[in-house]
Amino acid sequence: MPSTVTAEPGRLSPPRFLAPVVMLGVLVMPISIAGAAVALPAVSEDLGTNSAALQGVVNGFNIALTVATLVWGQLAARFGSRRTFIVGLAIVAAASVLSAFSVSLIMLDIARVVAGIGAGAIVTGGTTMLSQTYSGARRARVFALLGTVVGVGLAAGPTFSGLLTALLGWRGIFGVMAAIAVLALAASAFTTLPGSLPRSDTSRGKILDLAPLKYPRFLALVLVPVAGSVAFVSVLTYLPVALSAVHGIGSAGAGVVMLPLTLPVLIGPMLAGFLVARTRRVTSAEIITASLVMLVLGGVLFFLLSPDQPVALLVIPMLLLGFGWGLPLGLVDGEALGSVPPENAAAAAGVLNFLRLGSEAVAVAAFGAAMSAVLVAKLGDSDLAGSVAAGASGHADAYASAFQTVILVTSILTLLIGIVVVTMRRRAEQMQTRESTGITVTEDRLGVTERKA
Repeated sequence: MPSTVTAEPGRLSPPRFLAPVVMLGVLVMPISIAGAAVALPAVSEDLGTNSAALQGVVNGFNIALTVATLVWGQLAARFGSRRTFIVGLAIVAAASVLSAFSVSLIMLDIARVVAGIGAGAIVTGGTTMLSQTYSGARRARVFALLGTVVGVGLAAGPTFSGLLTALLGWRGIFGVMAAIAVLALAASAFTTLPGSLPRSDTSRGKILDLAPLKYPRFLALVLVPVAGSVAFVSVLTYLPVALSAVHGIGSAGAGVVMLPLTLPVLIGPMLAGFLVARTRRVTSAEIITASLVMLVLGGVLFFLLSPDQPVALLVIPMLLLGFGWGLPLGLVDGEALGSVPPENAAAAAGVLNFLRLGSEAVAVAAFGAAMSAVLVAKLGDSDLAGSVAAGASGHADAYASAFQTVILVTSILTLLIGIVVVTMRRRAEQMQTRESTGITVTEDRLGVTERKA
């Protein structure tokens, strides 16, 4: 049995299989976010074309996940992170089975909301166990790996789900999600999952401790995945639908076409790690800046999505978005947790994960809602717009035009977030320079003054 001997005051030595079990459970979340949209055309053919209800298949899970993450943060402190994690796995397993056997869109939407609630428990309980069990450089590495797992799960979701839809139908996607949750439950029975450590008085009663956001470098780093959510995750989620509506490409074909978007997510973290470790001229800050530029350019170039243009032209924007998301995946978590004092690391992990998951949910929900609204305005028929928004063919020009309108907005938002990231990073570098040269910065009513230490 794995050891649970205390390695340092108030911290347990990590059980051998803790990280793999947590990451297996967390993997359900990104696949569910990215994979459900692939099934929308098939779901609409089987259960109906109501626009709001179809969007609920994707957005119900995402919004419930975001809200539940906050609520489970309080419940985990009371009932324990281990129990929260296991309960979350059980909820996701049951809700995924219910999704697979749904006979109406309303039933499927309810099941997806319940699954989102369970996923919130998995993420909250799992990341809390990791944060409280690992420390220092090991914690940074574990959270960097967790971020990579989430990113790879998001990237692989469309291709994986497209193949499942072709082989097993849309119900097979939710059946596999249930199987993953059950597998994680079974794996948790063969390792010792740690319970919660007592919280400090300063954190007690807080749903989310935002104290780490006062550090400019941390703030800059946690906004990087937010930019990726706006530019990459929204496109990743709805591009399969777009390929169906604009080019008549089915679920399995969409997964193959999207490989230029998803494969860079596997290559990017390794490439970035190699460049930072082996090339002195390349820093993590430069890689992050380059990735933000790629996200903006990739979004703008999605204006190439048109029934009059060959789908092969989309390879360029897909590669840009894929590398824009993938390059910083293995860097952001470790750098962010290392940019705050050790006593704030747990709170920093909570803020980072909340902003990452929350921005993904909001970005996907907003993109879907905007697409529906623009299509209703263009087609003048809400039922027809709902069918087209789910990937129905016959109105390729309308869907492409709507997609271009929404992608323009997301590109502008990504650019603005990128400007904030660069500005906050430079501010952090200036503060670090002042500290290293012995300059103390003080502020009074008349403004900011500087004096030598």
